[in-house]
Amino acid sequence: MKRTLLIALLFLSACKHSNNALPITNNELTVAAAADLTPAFEEIGRQFQSATGTRVIFSFGSTGLLTRQIENGAPMDVFAAANVDYINELESKGLILNDTKAIYARGRIVLWTTKDSNVHVDKVSDLTKPEVKRIAIANPDHAPYGMAAREALQSAGIWETVNSKLVFGDNIRQTLQYAETGNVEVAIVALSLAKQSDGRWTLIPENLHKPLDQAVAVIKGTHQEREARAFVTFIAGAMGRSILTKYGFTFSSGGN
Repeated sequence: MKRTLLIALLFLSACKHSNNALPITNNELTVAAAADLTPAFEEIGRQFQSATGTRVIFSFGSTGLLTRQIENGAPMDVFAAANVDYINELESKGLILNDTKAIYARGRIVLWTTKDSNVHVDKVSDLTKPEVKRIAIANPDHAPYGMAAREALQSAGIWETVNSKLVFGDNIRQTLQYAETGNVEVAIVALSLAKQSDGRWTLIPENLHKPLDQAVAVIKGTHQEREARAFVTFIAGAMGRSILTKYGFTFSSGGN
């Protein structure tokens, strides 16, 4: 027994003095995040754990559905939404720490097809072509990227024309999967997902839809407030912004 204890103490001492060792912690942070953030936030989560020792567990999904879960008491520490309106909604209901609310990035939408597709769409109006039989967008009832897609189709004057072609994904990641698997010819998806996909994509002009200003906040009642605040700060810091930029996010000059 004494020998086992001595080995354990020596191991801990070695970890403590190693320059490469992470801080010894059992902390975990649960972050609800919009599906468009999946690749970027998985990378941010790894970097945050490396810097702080706090492991980040993500729950990715539609912003609207995640909002309902938080309203119903889902045990989340941080919420990163794809549209600031949802954070504002939670703020009005007293469900976030108001001083942590911040717009962290702006998203973009694109037209996406597989690389070997015979269908070529270079602009939104191309979606009316007869060879485009099915178009996937995220459900605009609860997904901000779906709302932006609907607004773009309406602004282009083709919403009524293509409405019968539309297939709705529960979130923007599922929307991309519909196109990747050949269930639709074209998908309107987040640039952040398109950049790490194996397909062809074309940016949709921002003036066709409202800005996709994405916001984050710490959830009131979190038991990990210190770590949650640190994560929000990390997103807005040099490392967080560098990663977000890599996945196609931009930054508006607006405030919270």
